[in-house]
Amino acid sequence: MVRIILLIVPILLFAQEPIVPIPKTISYNAKKAHLGKALFFDPILSADKKISCASCHDPDHGGADPRPVSIGVYGKKGKVNAPTVYNAVFNFRQFWNGRAKDLKEQAHGPLHTKFEMAMDEQHIEKKLNSSDFYKRVFYELYGTKRIHYDQVIDAIVEFEKALITPDAKFDRYLRKEIELSPQEHKGYLYFKELGCITCHNGINIGGNSFQKIGTVVPYSGRLDCDRYHLTKDIEDIGVYKVPTLRNIALTAPYFHDGSVKTLKEAVDEISYHNLGFKLTEEERDAIVAFLKTLTGKKPEILAK
Repeated sequence: MVRIILLIVPILLFAQEPIVPIPKTISYNAKKAHLGKALFFDPILSADKKISCASCHDPDHGGADPRPVSIGVYGKKGKVNAPTVYNAVFNFRQFWNGRAKDLKEQAHGPLHTKFEMAMDEQHIEKKLNSSDFYKRVFYELYGTKRIHYDQVIDAIVEFEKALITPDAKFDRYLRKEIELSPQEHKGYLYFKELGCITCHNGINIGGNSFQKIGTVVPYSGRLDCDRYHLTKDIEDIGVYKVPTLRNIALTAPYFHDGSVKTLKEAVDEISYHNLGFKLTEEERDAIVAFLKTLTGKKPEILAK
């Protein structure tokens, strides 16, 4: 009965396409973004001078971390799988538990967390003000002879704004430029009809709501850093920001705990725990084929 309902309800709810293409361009300050790019890849911002933002947000791994949890300064392990920074500008909140309202709030977190970069504002300013390169560039852009911490955050955020991945095959399909293969198209139909679209929709195909992992069948894995850790409301145990599915084929391992190694396994697991039934092999493979159409172009700023 549950499965029959899930087949019918999405058809009624989504008369129009529930997914929006990523724009080909986005407005940002290019000069500040390139300064932010330098900072993003520079380990100068970490306490042991070995970790950069890019260490956990690998541009060759879809802007995510190929490890189950990230390794910060002095070999310290994090608690959750680092989500992709690509298209994060479109998320309604940042971090798995949504504790940051935007990219600016998010940028502070990794810099200060003891098992990530373990820095404070004063040490960041001291390090950057000892660099002739950064002093020159910051002066050119901000007009101050001394680099201030808020300027550092401003530049990093401007870079992160630019990390969009337009022109995925599915976006081009939505714009009526190309057709999907029969299997990809069938996968998209299953994605809508079976209920995946209920949580994964909008421009980021996720990133726009909080949902519980294990809504139907309880999840037996770790529940670190969920909404409960912020709200202390028992209803928020296991509740996380729904992850974006854009570039999902590039960002294994999956889930907040990095416990799932392959995309096929991720589709099987989440359908079981959150839809309440096991997919057939044909359904699963078609959905995976659709998900692979969500890989967009690498952000242009990374090539410049």
